[in-house]
Amino acid sequence: MKLKDFDYNLPKNLIAQKPVSPRDRSRLLVLHKKSGEIEHKHFYDIIDYLKAGDALVLNNTKVMPARLIGKRVSTGGKVEVFLLKKSPLPLPREYSGHAFVKGGNIWQCLIGSQRRKENLKIEFTKGLKAEIIKNNLDGTWNVKFNKSGGEFMKIVQKIGRVPLPPYIKRMPNVKTQNSKLMNDKINYQTVYADDKKIGSVAAPTAGFHFTPALLEKLKNKGVQIEYVTLQVGLGTFAPVKVDDIAKHKMHAERIEINKKTLGNIIKAKLEGRRIVAVGTTSVRTLEAVFNELKIENCLSRLERGKLKIRDKKNCKTKEIKHRLVDYKNWVNIFIYPGYKFRIVDAMITNFHLPKSTLVMLVSALAGRKKIFTAYREAIKKKYRFYSYGDAMLIV
Repeated sequence: MKLKDFDYNLPKNLIAQKPVSPRDRSRLLVLHKKSGEIEHKHFYDIIDYLKAGDALVLNNTKVMPARLIGKRVSTGGKVEVFLLKKSPLPLPREYSGHAFVKGGNIWQCLIGSQRRKENLKIEFTKGLKAEIIKNNLDGTWNVKFNKSGGEFMKIVQKIGRVPLPPYIKRMPNVKTQNSKLMNDKINYQTVYADDKKIGSVAAPTAGFHFTPALLEKLKNKGVQIEYVTLQVGLGTFAPVKVDDIAKHKMHAERIEINKKTLGNIIKAKLEGRRIVAVGTTSVRTLEAVFNELKIENCLSRLERGKLKIRDKKNCKTKEIKHRLVDYKNWVNIFIYPGYKFRIVDAMITNFHLPKSTLVMLVSALAGRKKIFTAYREAIKKKYRFYSYGDAMLIV
């Protein structure tokens, strides 16, 4: 398929600049993927569409305030450092004893300065220092900090700014018309974000619509709520630059699923219950894991922590045993029309940018024509788009 097949025109006034309050008062477009039927609801009506036994899977990652504002040691000029991800590589030997950044770690970053270069030394507040040590020649730079681990993250939490998407044309934490401060550090975060899972540079925005009360109502109805983790990187939102979308390469992102959660999701699937993913990140996490474990429709049974899978070729003879373990890995799965879903049956999502990998993913689940019919309807009905916008349920 061609990139132009996923383009559409969106009036700028429909790009949400602030969230709805309370969260579950956002609008909800319900798209029935088999019939193409469309319904217009509010997000709190989601309880009418989720059934007892459904497994609702949410991404519990927490967004870190990734924008750090510092100054050049040499001139005092302003430099913005945008944290992307911690480098898994060991510190190069030539920098291991460097006095200016001694004892810290390396992050892959974006640098907001036209005069950025290797060996540039930067100072922040709270005693944080950094030095650019490598140009990765892909728009990113390796930056060495003088702090690491929990100490580094505590400083980032104090001095960092919320990494709002560029289509939100205002500064974070602005005052609204009624003079109340809009706190993006709270709003640009799901209510179930786990402090132990901090590391994303963008939020899994489909989860913004849930409130603690709504989650409790779903639990009381018998909906099985499960949490996975995908640390969202800018790669998820990187523009597709090739006309043939099959040639696009996704950046890798870190995922985690503990064995109990994995077993619960597999058990639900074996019993014919729906797997409902909240957001494209949850979809990608689940599908990547099930692809990696080669779990197909020939699932047999789960027994004493071991998954028995019938032989892939005929589904009738020998069984292959897989012991369930905590799963951690880097994944770069790209889902676009033609993809065969192994685990996800339905999803909750927001309305996505034209020509993005996100709109390609939802098109793979519901069909491109039905998705773009739904988008045209949403534009006609003046739904709010993108991160702080309204939601869609694909069932």
